[in-house]
Amino acid sequence: MKLHILALVALVALAGPALAQQTAQDAVKADKAQVKADKDKMKADRAAGNKDAVKADKEKLKADKAKRKADKKAAKDAKKAAKQETK
Repeated sequence: MKLHILALVALVALAGPALAQQTAQDAVKADKAQVKADKDKMKADRAAGNKDAVKADKEKLKADKAKRKADKKAAKDAKKAAKQETK
């Protein structure tokens, strides 16, 4: 029985970084979609002539791009860590 528990613990320990990597990649994809939506909204506000909304959209776009950059770095670091663990 103890051998089964040890095998399960080892499996969970090895699968953890892989699951974290997938989550980081999903966050990057979601951020990319959000940036695209922000650009579309800004384009619509420009067409409508709403300068205040365009300014707010620019700030939101800037924040979302920064979040995407941070998530990309986290995904890259997680991938690098997972690769080092397998060596």
